[in-house]
Amino acid sequence: MDASAPTIAARNFDAEFDADGVAPALLDWYDRHARVLPWRAAPGTQAQDFGSNWPYRVWLSEVMLQQTTVAAVIPYFTEFTRRWPTIGALAAAEDGDVMAAWAGLGYYARARNLLACARAVAAAGGAFPDSEDGLRGLPGLGAYTAAAVAAIAFGRRAVVVDANVERVVSRLFAIGEPLPGARTAIRTATDTITPEARAGDFAQAMMDLGSSICVPRSPRCLLCPLSAQCRAGRSGMPEAYPVKAAKKARPERRGRAFWIERDGSVWLVRRPDKGMLGGMRALPDDGWNARADGAASPPIDGQWRSAGAVAHGFTHFSLTLELMVHSRVEGREMGADGEWWPIARIAEAGLPTVFARAAQLALADPGTREGGGRHEHR
Repeated sequence: MDASAPTIAARNFDAEFDADGVAPALLDWYDRHARVLPWRAAPGTQAQDFGSNWPYRVWLSEVMLQQTTVAAVIPYFTEFTRRWPTIGALAAAEDGDVMAAWAGLGYYARARNLLACARAVAAAGGAFPDSEDGLRGLPGLGAYTAAAVAAIAFGRRAVVVDANVERVVSRLFAIGEPLPGARTAIRTATDTITPEARAGDFAQAMMDLGSSICVPRSPRCLLCPLSAQCRAGRSGMPEAYPVKAAKKARPERRGRAFWIERDGSVWLVRRPDKGMLGGMRALPDDGWNARADGAASPPIDGQWRSAGAVAHGFTHFSLTLELMVHSRVEGREMGADGEWWPIARIAEAGLPTVFARAAQLALADPGTREGGGRHEHR
């Protein structure tokens, strides 16, 4: 660890830390300031009061919220629960429909795991396991999601640590080890303050505190219900926590996508189920991935021209995707690995964001249209 980084500061402060006082202070604050969210019960409400469908809503929200903001998730959650109001309805859905409805949320492996989990629960009788260990046995449920569902949906005591909780606890205990190595210490510290009663409310209170008070920059320490306990706050350096390791530069990749248009439709392919953006409709491309630039030939011969490029950031790399447009495709057979999709309904195709942005280049480019003409899209 860098000698200049903050250290675990328990011995550096005169005030004795009262772990037992954290939960009562935080829950009192949560009772008055809890966010109102479509997947959340009011503070103090017993999970069983919401019936057998409540775990489904909690689980769905937790999967959607991974690596995504609350504001972004709300419309997706609303639409998913309208179309598939129960775990059984989601289990019976077509893969393509779910993947299209997920488009824009990113991290598309989550959508594939969502279906796998829904079908596993439906096959087992339609009820989620009510314990953390049982939930861990379901497809796609890691340690965080299983703990969150156990606590929030079933009231089980579980140690729930997301990015907000990570920040709150690292400041509360002044944990100076850099991430990601500090996560074991953060989880251990969270365990010491997690109560037996109202564990779900406590988890959500920690999340709310991190999103509204204990924010990454300029935390609102004067409004924090835990300010008297917070070692980082008492040090005068709350923003120094959590300590983050130096970021590695993300590799930069280049690729091409191909716009092939005929009779008011564009050729779309279905990406392989396994791999990046698996199972999604997309424009054909040249095989770019996280490890290499694209190198494959265009899907058909002929004259191609560039209609511009879009830049897109993935978790582990950045991509510059150039859109190539074919000049003329009348009479060509395209094979059985795709479909002609009406351009006027391209927004309904559920394209991943990077391909949707590439499609916008084609729609905005006057030279893209067959024969140099333009279709009207209303």
